Amino acid sequence: MATNPSPPPPPLSPCSPISPSDTLPASVEDSLQRICRDHSLRSPDREARLALARLGEAASLQILREIAASRKISSLSGFIIFMARNSTVAMARNAEALSTRESVCFSGPSTPEISSLRDDTLHHKVAPRETAMATGSPISVMDRMEMASPADGVGEREIASPEMKQMELENAVGEYTMRERASRQMLALGELEFRRAFLILSYLGREKLEEKVSVEFINSLKCLPMVQFESKVWGKLGSKYVRPSDRIKILDWYSNKTHVYRCHVDLQGDVTFKGPYLQTTKTHLQRVLGDDNVLLVKFAEMSEENKSPHSFDHYCDVYNRIAEEGIMVGLRRYHFFVYKDGGKEEKKKNPTSSSVKCYFVRMESGWDSDEPYILSDKLVHEARTIFMHVHTVPTVAKYLARFPLILSKTIKLDIDLSLVDVRKIEDIPCTDENGTIVKGKDGEPMIHTDGTGLISEDLAVRCPENICQGKMLEANQNSEILEKPLSLKKHRSLNAEPPLLIQFRLFYDGYAVKGTFLIDKTLPPRTICIRPSMIKVEPDPSMSYIQTCNSLEVVTTSNRPKRSFLSRYLIALLHYGGVPSEYFLDLLMKALEGAEQTRFNTRTALKVADHYAEMDDDHITERMISSGVPLSEPFLQHRLSIFMAEQMKGLKGGKIPVDECYYLMGTADPTGTLKPNEVCVILENGQVSGEVLVYKHPGLHFGDMHILTATYIKDLEKIIGNAKYAIFFPIVGRRSLADEMANSDFDGDMYWVSRNPQLLEYFKPSKPWVRTTSVKKRQQEGPLKEGPLKYLNADLERVLFREFLNNRFKPSYAISASADCWLVYMDRLLTPNIPAEEKESVRRKMLRLVDIYYDALDAPKTGLKVEVPSELYVKKYPHFMGRRDEDSYNSTSILGLIYDKVMTFHEEKDGAIEIWQLPCFTTEEVPQPCFQLWNNRYSEYLQEMSQLCQMKGGECNEFKDSVFREIFRKYKQMLYGAADYEERARPRNEIFNEALAIYSIAYNKAKNDCAVGRCGFAWKVAGEALCELYIKKMGLKSINCAHSILREIVG
Repeated sequence: MATNPSPPPPPLSPCSPISPSDTLPASVEDSLQRICRDHSLRSPDREARLALARLGEAASLQILREIAASRKISSLSGFIIFMARNSTVAMARNAEALSTRESVCFSGPSTPEISSLRDDTLHHKVAPRETAMATGSPISVMDRMEMASPADGVGEREIASPEMKQMELENAVGEYTMRERASRQMLALGELEFRRAFLILSYLGREKLEEKVSVEFINSLKCLPMVQFESKVWGKLGSKYVRPSDRIKILDWYSNKTHVYRCHVDLQGDVTFKGPYLQTTKTHLQRVLGDDNVLLVKFAEMSEENKSPHSFDHYCDVYNRIAEEGIMVGLRRYHFFVYKDGGKEEKKKNPTSSSVKCYFVRMESGWDSDEPYILSDKLVHEARTIFMHVHTVPTVAKYLARFPLILSKTIKLDIDLSLVDVRKIEDIPCTDENGTIVKGKDGEPMIHTDGTGLISEDLAVRCPENICQGKMLEANQNSEILEKPLSLKKHRSLNAEPPLLIQFRLFYDGYAVKGTFLIDKTLPPRTICIRPSMIKVEPDPSMSYIQTCNSLEVVTTSNRPKRSFLSRYLIALLHYGGVPSEYFLDLLMKALEGAEQTRFNTRTALKVADHYAEMDDDHITERMISSGVPLSEPFLQHRLSIFMAEQMKGLKGGKIPVDECYYLMGTADPTGTLKPNEVCVILENGQVSGEVLVYKHPGLHFGDMHILTATYIKDLEKIIGNAKYAIFFPIVGRRSLADEMANSDFDGDMYWVSRNPQLLEYFKPSKPWVRTTSVKKRQQEGPLKEGPLKYLNADLERVLFREFLNNRFKPSYAISASADCWLVYMDRLLTPNIPAEEKESVRRKMLRLVDIYYDALDAPKTGLKVEVPSELYVKKYPHFMGRRDEDSYNSTSILGLIYDKVMTFHEEKDGAIEIWQLPCFTTEEVPQPCFQLWNNRYSEYLQEMSQLCQMKGGECNEFKDSVFREIFRKYKQMLYGAADYEERARPRNEIFNEALAIYSIAYNKAKNDCAVGRCGFAWKVAGEALCELYIKKMGLKSINCAHSILREIVG
């Protein structure tokens, strides 16, 4: 099959013209061309060529030989100028003039601009000793670097490796070149706060700073508040050079939220910047380096017509050059540092965007204001060691899996780890009846305590309650305050218990530890206990000269379970285990009846609005219902119909609510009293007893669901007190119960626990999962099986970045393919009246797919190359999976029946909403100036929304919601003179008049356009005022009620 030829690489710049007297000897020209070709560099500019011409042929060739031997050349021209100025020839000529620190290479007077770029620190770093210069001895630059005194006064290292000397030289050259060659505009940009400088670069698009911005304009922006700063820069630059949808609409610039800086790299290697954007979560990487030193980089996708192995290799070469040379943001240089595949969860958030995120970090800068900096004078691999000594892991695959722990969204605990006793305790092995340790098929001992440790009570109480994925669950709590010292805040009420389990990341003296801490009241104060299974990275004693950034970071705590739902996989396994179809259809009909009541029953509507609060703006739906606004009100009906549609969408996929089922974090029994088939379950009212079903998502094996006995542990309260919400597993037996369920462990995994009597009555368990494929037959992929220390550092960087490109542009589909094929076979297995022989054949295929699926889940850590064999692929899919008609068949299994019933119900209930206005809002005359004012603002709003809706692609969708919120926040500020109604700075009567004007304008527009969604402007901007006004006009009485209490009332 013919493929499109790959486009040629970007042409090199032509040589700068020089005068006849500056013509270089042929040998020097040949050497230059060879360097440019071998390193894919542009030809040096006129200034560099002049420097070589003045040195002569022999000295020039010596310099070029040293440059050619360098592993990384960021700027050939800069490298040549630096080497020329520090060559023995130039030094001998200018030894007497060194004390003046004037240039040794340029003749004639220096310009003020060039003189201002001199950097004394640089001269201290790279200036050779006077004795060497005076004698003119042929000391190489590398040798002189070893003798040079560091600028910070720190003593020299006793042994400097060639790579260290190379790094010091490159850093010095890079910083010197950046300062020496920087424009006045670029230097002025460095005097601004970085987010301001970045915003200017973002709004320039593909234009050059020097061509579009003056120094005077930059200086005029220094003292402006951020809102005015953005407005002025948008008017000057953004409105001309970027799309309107790329405008950064932020009002709370001073909210201490995390700033996200984005960079887009196109297929030619050109970069543009976007942002900064704000988000509420933060990572360890951002805390240590600072938000502005972390760059989220998106590499452009190849078009379908250009995709081929040849074109992929070509674009990889382009991207590899970006990784090796770094990305310049002003005078800052950012280098590739880490990437992470967010997997299915990240894909859910942004279906059109890649789940693989790539991060560059600042390694050097030509701006004086950027010093001191924690990564100054460090190689990239050294920079990684301040987080963990990740180079000690056994394989590159582990390296790629472990280092992204710094990207977990977390809340840092303000604990001085130097005062904490970090103890290592042993894992508890699985043993047989004779006490012999049981080993797995890989030859390693199997354990009962995989991923779970202990923490003393005094440390546990410092952990806030209700954390999930680095965010506070309660709406009235703000995660940002947790960055303040503990003495300035109050985490919990005086009577509240600390979390029973804490999922965490611990970075400590080179260690990287991952898992859960169980509160243990019997431990001495300031004590944490970790097990070998929790240690993901060991320290390297030889790196002790680099100080690590120790931190204890919380990911999630054991929280009160939300209402539980079934899923397609749960329904399939339960039905296979004997639960009849009628049970699920009865549950479905109750759910459909409840969904129908959403639009007509106040209590149900309030409950549903609370459930979908994350989709609501400032809980406006709950606010409207609580204020007595009738459910028939058009916008309220519209919102409730959206929630109902979400319910229908979930129900089609098997997300059916079920009683007495919970998701709980798991851990090991600290008392050792549970027997092999027993568990301890702690819910709201303490420990429960009796049989329970236990399952771990995403288990696909028939035996992944267990029937276990919930047992009361008498001595457990001595250890955990009254802490709640967890499931404890036994630490006795031949195999861990967690391992029997989808190869799970206790590093934060959530287990589905059911006390539902009907499910327990019908379900019959199958034998637990045991791997059928021999481990020895599964091969590791290429360089991933090697140890990182087997590579030179530069070569390791190339391997790491190449793996990022493979994951980003050639991802494995083994997880999704095996799961989809398994579901198709399960659908066939659950179809009534299929022959016994076919059932057995389908079962065998499903068991093979289970092993493949579990291997694919672990592939990032193991480096295994996992593929689904062609004989296990299916040609047709059941209609409920939503494939094209020609690729689908009509399923008659329980999964197909559920899908059909929901579709029929939704079609019958779906209807248009009539738009009308609340009578109490139309009886009062609104001053005409209010109408004029808000007519103009509403027109501006419609234009903004039109521009925003033009944003396409996953990278835009990721921040689109935050931009929407910022737009509405802006208009709320205009109405209230503050962020919200409670903090209003304007008289209430003025606010009420304008709120009525907004309401009338929005509803009239909605009616004219037959678009009920347009009513939302009124409630999203003036909702709080309208709700209070409605209560007042209807003569109702109101009471204050905390949102958390309201949630308890509605259940």
